[in-house]
Amino acid sequence: MPTRAPIHLGSGEPVLLLHPFLLSQAVWEKVARQLADTGRYEVFAPTMASHNGGPRAGTWFLSSAVLADHVERQMDELGWDTAHIVGNSLGGWVAFELERRGRARSVTGIAPAGGWHRWSPAKFEVIVKFILGIPLLVSAWMFRQRVLRLPFSRRLATYAISASPNGVSDAELHGIIDDVAHCPAYFQLLVKALLLHGLRELAENAVPAHLVICGKDRIIPSPRYTRHFTTHLPDDHRVTLIKNVGHVPMYEAPERITEVISSFIEECCPHLRAVDPPAS
Repeated sequence: MPTRAPIHLGSGEPVLLLHPFLLSQAVWEKVARQLADTGRYEVFAPTMASHNGGPRAGTWFLSSAVLADHVERQMDELGWDTAHIVGNSLGGWVAFELERRGRARSVTGIAPAGGWHRWSPAKFEVIVKFILGIPLLVSAWMFRQRVLRLPFSRRLATYAISASPNGVSDAELHGIIDDVAHCPAYFQLLVKALLLHGLRELAENAVPAHLVICGKDRIIPSPRYTRHFTTHLPDDHRVTLIKNVGHVPMYEAPERITEVISSFIEECCPHLRAVDPPAS
């Protein structure tokens, strides 16, 4: 599985964008560009270990800690001691793990995973959802892009990602199929997740925290899967509900996600409001 260069754009406050399980840095292409175009942010969006284009994990069994290890090394290579960390789904879990290690200036979890205890029914429900997706995974492996010729393929391929089948463009859908077809993390992480605890130290979160809830999330719907965060995060955390978007809202509403990210970072760093965007 060949590696590819991360998305790295702009200059200013460092912003780290972490993608969901099974997918890659490609989910951030529009948002990363929009953030960089403000002239306020240096944006870095890598593909995490054992995902399509990311580094090898170096272990048979993947965990949020192993993923965080790899991302932390990349931050070190950039010379970033800390960054504003934004993660979607699995990326949100890793974002909070990096915050625990002291690498975050702020942390934003967009439909973050990890909101459970080791034996919580909620965790096993999520695992079952991904196990039920194995036929789709096998189809992606066998047929690659031809899988989209099958009946109802668009609806099935986007069901876990967007609120509507039309929320993902044809080009994005081809990228999703390619990501899923080249993702060793699928089984590596699912096996390890059976025994993994979730995020246990949210109450010790020491930086501004932002929980973004996706109104039509079919993977970790609110409030059942967000209660762990709203209960355990410090009382001053921020919550934003984005209506009519699915689990990976960067496809359906990139402008809205850019606004949500940048407004929270500017709230944490008021000096950024004085930075004029570059002339078009």
